[in-house]
Amino acid sequence: MAGNTFGHLFSVTSFGESHGPAIGGVIDGCPPGLAIDEAMLQRELDRRRPGTSRHVTQRKEPDTVEILSGVFEGRTTGTPIGLLIRNQDQRSRDYDKIKSVYRPNHADYAYDQKYGFRDYRGGGRSSARETAVRVAAGAVARAYLREQLGIVVRACVTAIGTRSLPIEDWSAVDQNPFFCAAPNQVDALEADLIQLRRDGDSVGAVLQVEATGMLPGLGEPVFDRLDADLAKAMMGINAVKGVEVGDGFAAASQRGSEHRDVLSPDGFGSNHSGGVAGGISTGQDLVLRVAFKPTSSIIIPGETITRSGESTEMRTTGRHDPCVGIRAVPIVEAMMALVLMDHWMRHRAQNADVTPPSPRIPAQR
Repeated sequence: MAGNTFGHLFSVTSFGESHGPAIGGVIDGCPPGLAIDEAMLQRELDRRRPGTSRHVTQRKEPDTVEILSGVFEGRTTGTPIGLLIRNQDQRSRDYDKIKSVYRPNHADYAYDQKYGFRDYRGGGRSSARETAVRVAAGAVARAYLREQLGIVVRACVTAIGTRSLPIEDWSAVDQNPFFCAAPNQVDALEADLIQLRRDGDSVGAVLQVEATGMLPGLGEPVFDRLDADLAKAMMGINAVKGVEVGDGFAAASQRGSEHRDVLSPDGFGSNHSGGVAGGISTGQDLVLRVAFKPTSSIIIPGETITRSGESTEMRTTGRHDPCVGIRAVPIVEAMMALVLMDHWMRHRAQNADVTPPSPRIPAQR
């Protein structure tokens, strides 16, 4: 009911706040025998953690993960996996001046209306700091998907503000601070972000996340459609305001003869549907695009109100991301992996004995 658990047969429950002693989570339903260790999880967390470049928040958190349970001699036991990440660089004093003021377009006002009080230190539970737990849990799901099913999940930034970033070289994504697959755009992005900081402003971003090596048959035909659950997973990430599957909104301007993905014994002719038909995976690559809004924590003054309803002006200080989408690549990857892992286990539970009437065709011809 409280919305802190994600998934059904493979589930993750997270806890903790931005400026509390720690954040953490419990993974339940992980199959036994999967080889994992803290170093494997740490590699993914290091991609998300703050302070890794001058273009993200300078909060210095090592994001060191501890495995508390569910792993013995380097392999999962089938019991709940407990994870803990201690907070080490909280500067709560940065938020003293806003404890009685609502930051425009933040969760402050909504939290106060729901709970009657809020943890103003970095946003408390609403902070993107919580997503570190999802990345650690997603690393476990990604390991199973890759090793047992051959499914690989990957993402990159395809736009920052008005600058489009084409996907040219996937190997470049982890080689630049913007997680983009267009290495020739890195210098221009450096200049864009430097100017953005000088302006005291922020900007949004678009990310593409996809899964290759997909299996057909994952997902349900009505309420738990695969694309619906993926959209929910992405919309559950801080600052996400839009999700497209396949051609997304562009499909509204296409004709049926253009949009349909024709089939032949040699494979699908296209992938306008993004790898999902009728809520169930087709075996083609899953393709989603996720839009992140610009962060509201900027030094440009904005009109707001106090908790007592008085008009005032707000100017945010402290350590913030000028573009929150930059650090979101491992987060969207993690959420896609968690959805796929959960749906794989649900599919296996119900349909393990099903023999399809026709042979599986290639993902694309």
